[in-house]
Amino acid sequence: MKFDFHTHAKLSKKVDFSISHFEEMAKGALQAGLDGIAVTEHFNTSNFFEVYDTIDAHFPYVDGFYDVYGLKVFPGMEVDVLEVGHILCIGDVQDVRDMRKELNDFTEKGSFIPFADLLALRSKYEMLVIGAHPYRPETSLTQHDPSLLIKLDAFDLNGKDLHTRGIQENIKDVNEFASALDKPVVGGSDTHHYKQYGAVYTVLHQTCRNVSELKNAVINREFFVEVAEDLHERVSEAVRLKALAKEKLQEIAE
Repeated sequence: MKFDFHTHAKLSKKVDFSISHFEEMAKGALQAGLDGIAVTEHFNTSNFFEVYDTIDAHFPYVDGFYDVYGLKVFPGMEVDVLEVGHILCIGDVQDVRDMRKELNDFTEKGSFIPFADLLALRSKYEMLVIGAHPYRPETSLTQHDPSLLIKLDAFDLNGKDLHTRGIQENIKDVNEFASALDKPVVGGSDTHHYKQYGAVYTVLHQTCRNVSELKNAVINREFFVEVAEDLHERVSEAVRLKALAKEKLQEIAE
């Protein structure tokens, strides 16, 4: 099962959710050879709950994922923590909704939830929790207390960072960081545009139908990560097309 653990359903935080854009994303993921993705939209994106409400209205939710034209779409969100850093939380759609409601008072910079409190909150739900792009300079996780970091399930080998930091450098840094904590590393494109799908992804040894199966596969390291030879081209093109799409939306708004 080829799986992308870090994806976004919107072009950016400020734009409205578009079902047509989401459908284009899903079809692009399938064209890139993926079997499943986790939608880890920013928890403080505009109208967060609209994302899953709209997907609910258009696609069936089966066992623990949305079936979107044959693509398994697992619900999730990307949460900022007070000390700096982003955490991917993937789970059942109702758990994602409920956990997000408990974060209503923590959506603004300067008032994000402390890392320890997020970990305590996540313990109430069946969640796969991943430290996103741990070596990205502006959201590095490396300064956190190891006693907290070991409570995460895995870390993210991130498509955007592989492009900007360099493939070999980022692979080395993330793998060494995770290894010191005895944690696995999964692949996630961090895409906002379908062209970035396939830049980096995780090949799970079995098909997963819910977050429990997904979490077990990750914790037991029943997978490997693939980085595409054309990663730089995929990310560069996605960035270019995303910028053009945002410009078009701005023109329409004006």
